[in-house]
Amino acid sequence: MLAFSDLRTAAYCPRQLWYARQRDNRSPPERVHAVRDLATRYDDALADPESIDADLLAVPVETWRERLRGVREREPRFPDLCDPVDTDVFLSGRECHGVASKVLPDPPLPSLVSPGKPPEQGVWEPHAVWAVAAAKALSWERETRVDEVIVEYPAYGVVRRVRLTTRKKARYREAIRTVRDLGAPPARLDGDAASKCEPCEYAEECGVRTSTLRSLLAGD
Repeated sequence: MLAFSDLRTAAYCPRQLWYARQRDNRSPPERVHAVRDLATRYDDALADPESIDADLLAVPVETWRERLRGVREREPRFPDLCDPVDTDVFLSGRECHGVASKVLPDPPLPSLVSPGKPPEQGVWEPHAVWAVAAAKALSWERETRVDEVIVEYPAYGVVRRVRLTTRKKARYREAIRTVRDLGAPPARLDGDAASKCEPCEYAEECGVRTSTLRSLLAGD
């Protein structure tokens, strides 16, 4: 049985997953928990901006509230997102397991909360893989079809729907194979993909010379 987090990491960089497994210290920092908590306080923020710690936001408070008002207008499940009945729900499917931040009822719809920054459109590919994994696990458990997932980026006031397209399912299958076959360290990323290395905590020991590392080593 594979973990959602392993599939998500493998979709980002298989080599990062290999290093993470060697250290086995992937507990998120306290700030991550605080940002995720914002995803259950949208109503409070819209009613009273003073109730929200602005230091947790990645955008100005009024920009954040304006984005949430837009989400409230277009997302029919917004009330369920604000006041979820089921949170931190452990899902166990046929191939993978993990925690969904929320599971909305009738019909069941998983919501995944990311502490990071969203792309301009849609969601990042690792998050799409994460979404497929959660949808499949929920579908397996509840014996019902799940074709969509919500992904929330609470620090930015962004909430997006993810449809389980053929391409996203194929990328999920690829991540499944990658995790199952992970043995020795996979090859380093190169070309445009190496831009992923700069924020990676394992970049220096991995040996990828990102632009940041090159600047640090310019005197060599």
